[in-house]
Amino acid sequence: MEQYPTEQLEVTIDHINYKGQGYARYIHAPDRGSQGRHLHLNIPFTVPGDVVQVTVENAKGRHKATVHYDKIIHPSPMRDTTIPMDEAICAGTPLVYMKYADQLEYKLNMVQNALAENDFDPALVKPVLGMDNPNRYRNKMELTFGSEGELGMHQQGNYRRVIDMKDSYIATEAMVEIKHIVGQWRQDFDLPGYVKDTHTGLLRNLLMRQSFTTGEMMVVLYATEGPDAYAEAADELTRRLLEAQPKIHSLQWVVHQDIADRIQSDEVHILHGRDFIYDELSGFKYRIWPNTFFQANPVQAEQMVKIALEMAQVDSNLRVLDLYCGVGTFSLPLARAAKDLCGIEIVDTSIHSARRNAQDNGLTNTHFITSDARSALKTLKDTWGQPDLCLLNPPRSGAGGKVMRSIGRFGTDKIIYVSCNPNTLAEDMRWLRDFGYQLQEVQPVDQFPHTHHVEAIALIQKI
Repeated sequence: MEQYPTEQLEVTIDHINYKGQGYARYIHAPDRGSQGRHLHLNIPFTVPGDVVQVTVENAKGRHKATVHYDKIIHPSPMRDTTIPMDEAICAGTPLVYMKYADQLEYKLNMVQNALAENDFDPALVKPVLGMDNPNRYRNKMELTFGSEGELGMHQQGNYRRVIDMKDSYIATEAMVEIKHIVGQWRQDFDLPGYVKDTHTGLLRNLLMRQSFTTGEMMVVLYATEGPDAYAEAADELTRRLLEAQPKIHSLQWVVHQDIADRIQSDEVHILHGRDFIYDELSGFKYRIWPNTFFQANPVQAEQMVKIALEMAQVDSNLRVLDLYCGVGTFSLPLARAAKDLCGIEIVDTSIHSARRNAQDNGLTNTHFITSDARSALKTLKDTWGQPDLCLLNPPRSGAGGKVMRSIGRFGTDKIIYVSCNPNTLAEDMRWLRDFGYQLQEVQPVDQFPHTHHVEAIALIQKI
């Protein structure tokens, strides 16, 4: 490809792409006998309507590029100009520069467009349920150590670069303090961060959990070696953290030697306390381990449980099926109102947690099965019986056609679909049409303010 000089371009942000980046199109005039070219630009930390200057290498020879803007020429009316441009504070929050009311409107359009593209009526979507205070809402943070010892989140659009976190709009103040303590401790003991390219170094990740109800905290350090060779450093880390945050009930040093970036454990060393903490949601107590899937925004999670219960209208005569039940976030509140509940989850550790959580909360009408959803649906009527209601909360990739057809053949009167991806929600719901189901309403919930994610709860009724 012919190389062109680096150019400075003035572009207007048209919309936000699926990664939360601003999108702009620049049209090159015909040159050297060509018919002209369209350059597609993805520009982090911009909002629709921003006019920005960007520097693009080989602009005329490229088709698309991801670049950071040089300066804002004209800010959009949607831009919150009170937010300073500082990646060390804004990492992980691609929409933080958009006014919150506009964030909610953007997410409403996401859900409506996903439904419309799959021939559902977008008018069935209610306004997005937002937060009174959309900051410092997360009860869990996962940070990464960079090769130079940075500790923070990956740069938007560049997974190999870690932005050293100074503060955060979504982490609690206690988590930010712990981050700084760990960062200073690493520096004091000259401990190397992990280098992805060579798979060398010691420190890989820092996980923090904090219960908003019990106050208990968990801190987990992931490293390529155990703490035995770093006994003095491990003791000092324990002392510093407990002095600053006495609510830490679980401090762990976990060995993670696998090449994969996904956080996992090969060995677990408890530096202080136990290997879990207690949390509460909707009046129920849960035991939370490092790898436990639990709603990261407890304020909005309680709203989602409330909405699901209102849609379900469960009473003591109904039997409820909870697919993808996890540790029982929806199972326990449903079971309290229902005659019986059966929860299905493919992760065996989650099923063990769900059983223990049900027992801890005095529930005796629950039945939990370790299985994939499709296999369980084939035998459930014979092993447990016919439910009246099915609630499913699949991963971001959705349930898929095979599972949705199995649900359709199963024939419950009512289905509650809890979704973290409006596109897969709409695609999955299409499979139910042939079985006589009709979409009744969709309630989006802003579970993750300042990000491009939106949750939605759909009520689907057999007609």
